[in-house]
Amino acid sequence: MKNRWLLNLVMLAVVGGLVAFLYLRPQVKIDAPTEHAVSQLKLADFNAIKVEFPALKATAFEKVDGFWRMTAPYKARADQLSVQRILSIIAATSVEKFSANDLAKYGLNNPELKVQLTSSNGVEEFIFGTHNPVTDEQYLAYKDAVYLIQAGYSEAASVQPIELVDKLPLGPEELKQISGFNFSHLEQWEEIGLNVDLEAGNWTVNTPKAKPTQNELNEWLDFSWKQSPAKSVELYVPDRKTVYPSFELKLKDGKKIRFDKIQESPELLLARPDEGILYHFNNDVGFTMLNPPINLK
Repeated sequence: MKNRWLLNLVMLAVVGGLVAFLYLRPQVKIDAPTEHAVSQLKLADFNAIKVEFPALKATAFEKVDGFWRMTAPYKARADQLSVQRILSIIAATSVEKFSANDLAKYGLNNPELKVQLTSSNGVEEFIFGTHNPVTDEQYLAYKDAVYLIQAGYSEAASVQPIELVDKLPLGPEELKQISGFNFSHLEQWEEIGLNVDLEAGNWTVNTPKAKPTQNELNEWLDFSWKQSPAKSVELYVPDRKTVYPSFELKLKDGKKIRFDKIQESPELLLARPDEGILYHFNNDVGFTMLNPPINLK
């Protein structure tokens, strides 16, 4: 029995010594890599963007009334998030910072692309060079330094221009002004000449046969027109020789926006002639857009 107690005391002393060693030993300090901010610029300062490629037309944007519009290679409402991704280069950081004395070493003498950001203070230029084969990061020149940054910044700026067009059929200000729809020229609604109107937050329908509920129409508007972007878009030139079924969306300021229904199945092709854009919607979303829940009895 005495031997067992001695063994327990020895083991307790060993454990206590180990704990004391781990607690009292000097802590090894591991320094984190130093991160270099590429710039100290602010997103809100810029009102124009230009992306230049060696063998392609430049893509350009301009901020109008607080929203970005594409000005080249064609004119269209821009996808706001896509433009923000291009602008995010100003917030890039890098653990590598080199002198800009030898641009050829980093492929910056023949850059992959250039991003020019314009503000009231002038133009800031970011130049993208070759990729590092080990890390797949990319060399970037800004002012008098070269940085090694994530490749996603140049990928955001290299997207095909048509993919940078806003995929919602209505602009941000138009979405706030919706006051109704005139569906009377669509085949399924010609007989009753369907109009649904929104005034002071209340929906009305122009036929006594309809028994709509406010919540259903509010959900329809939010889902179909405010929260369901097209899956893709393309440029559209109206054919004056062809007449398509159409409908009008009404705005509070009295403006009416016409949409042409080019095709309904297997996907909805909806054209907006005034902006020259054709929207591709999945069939289920497209059907809902053109068929508000008015509950005909």
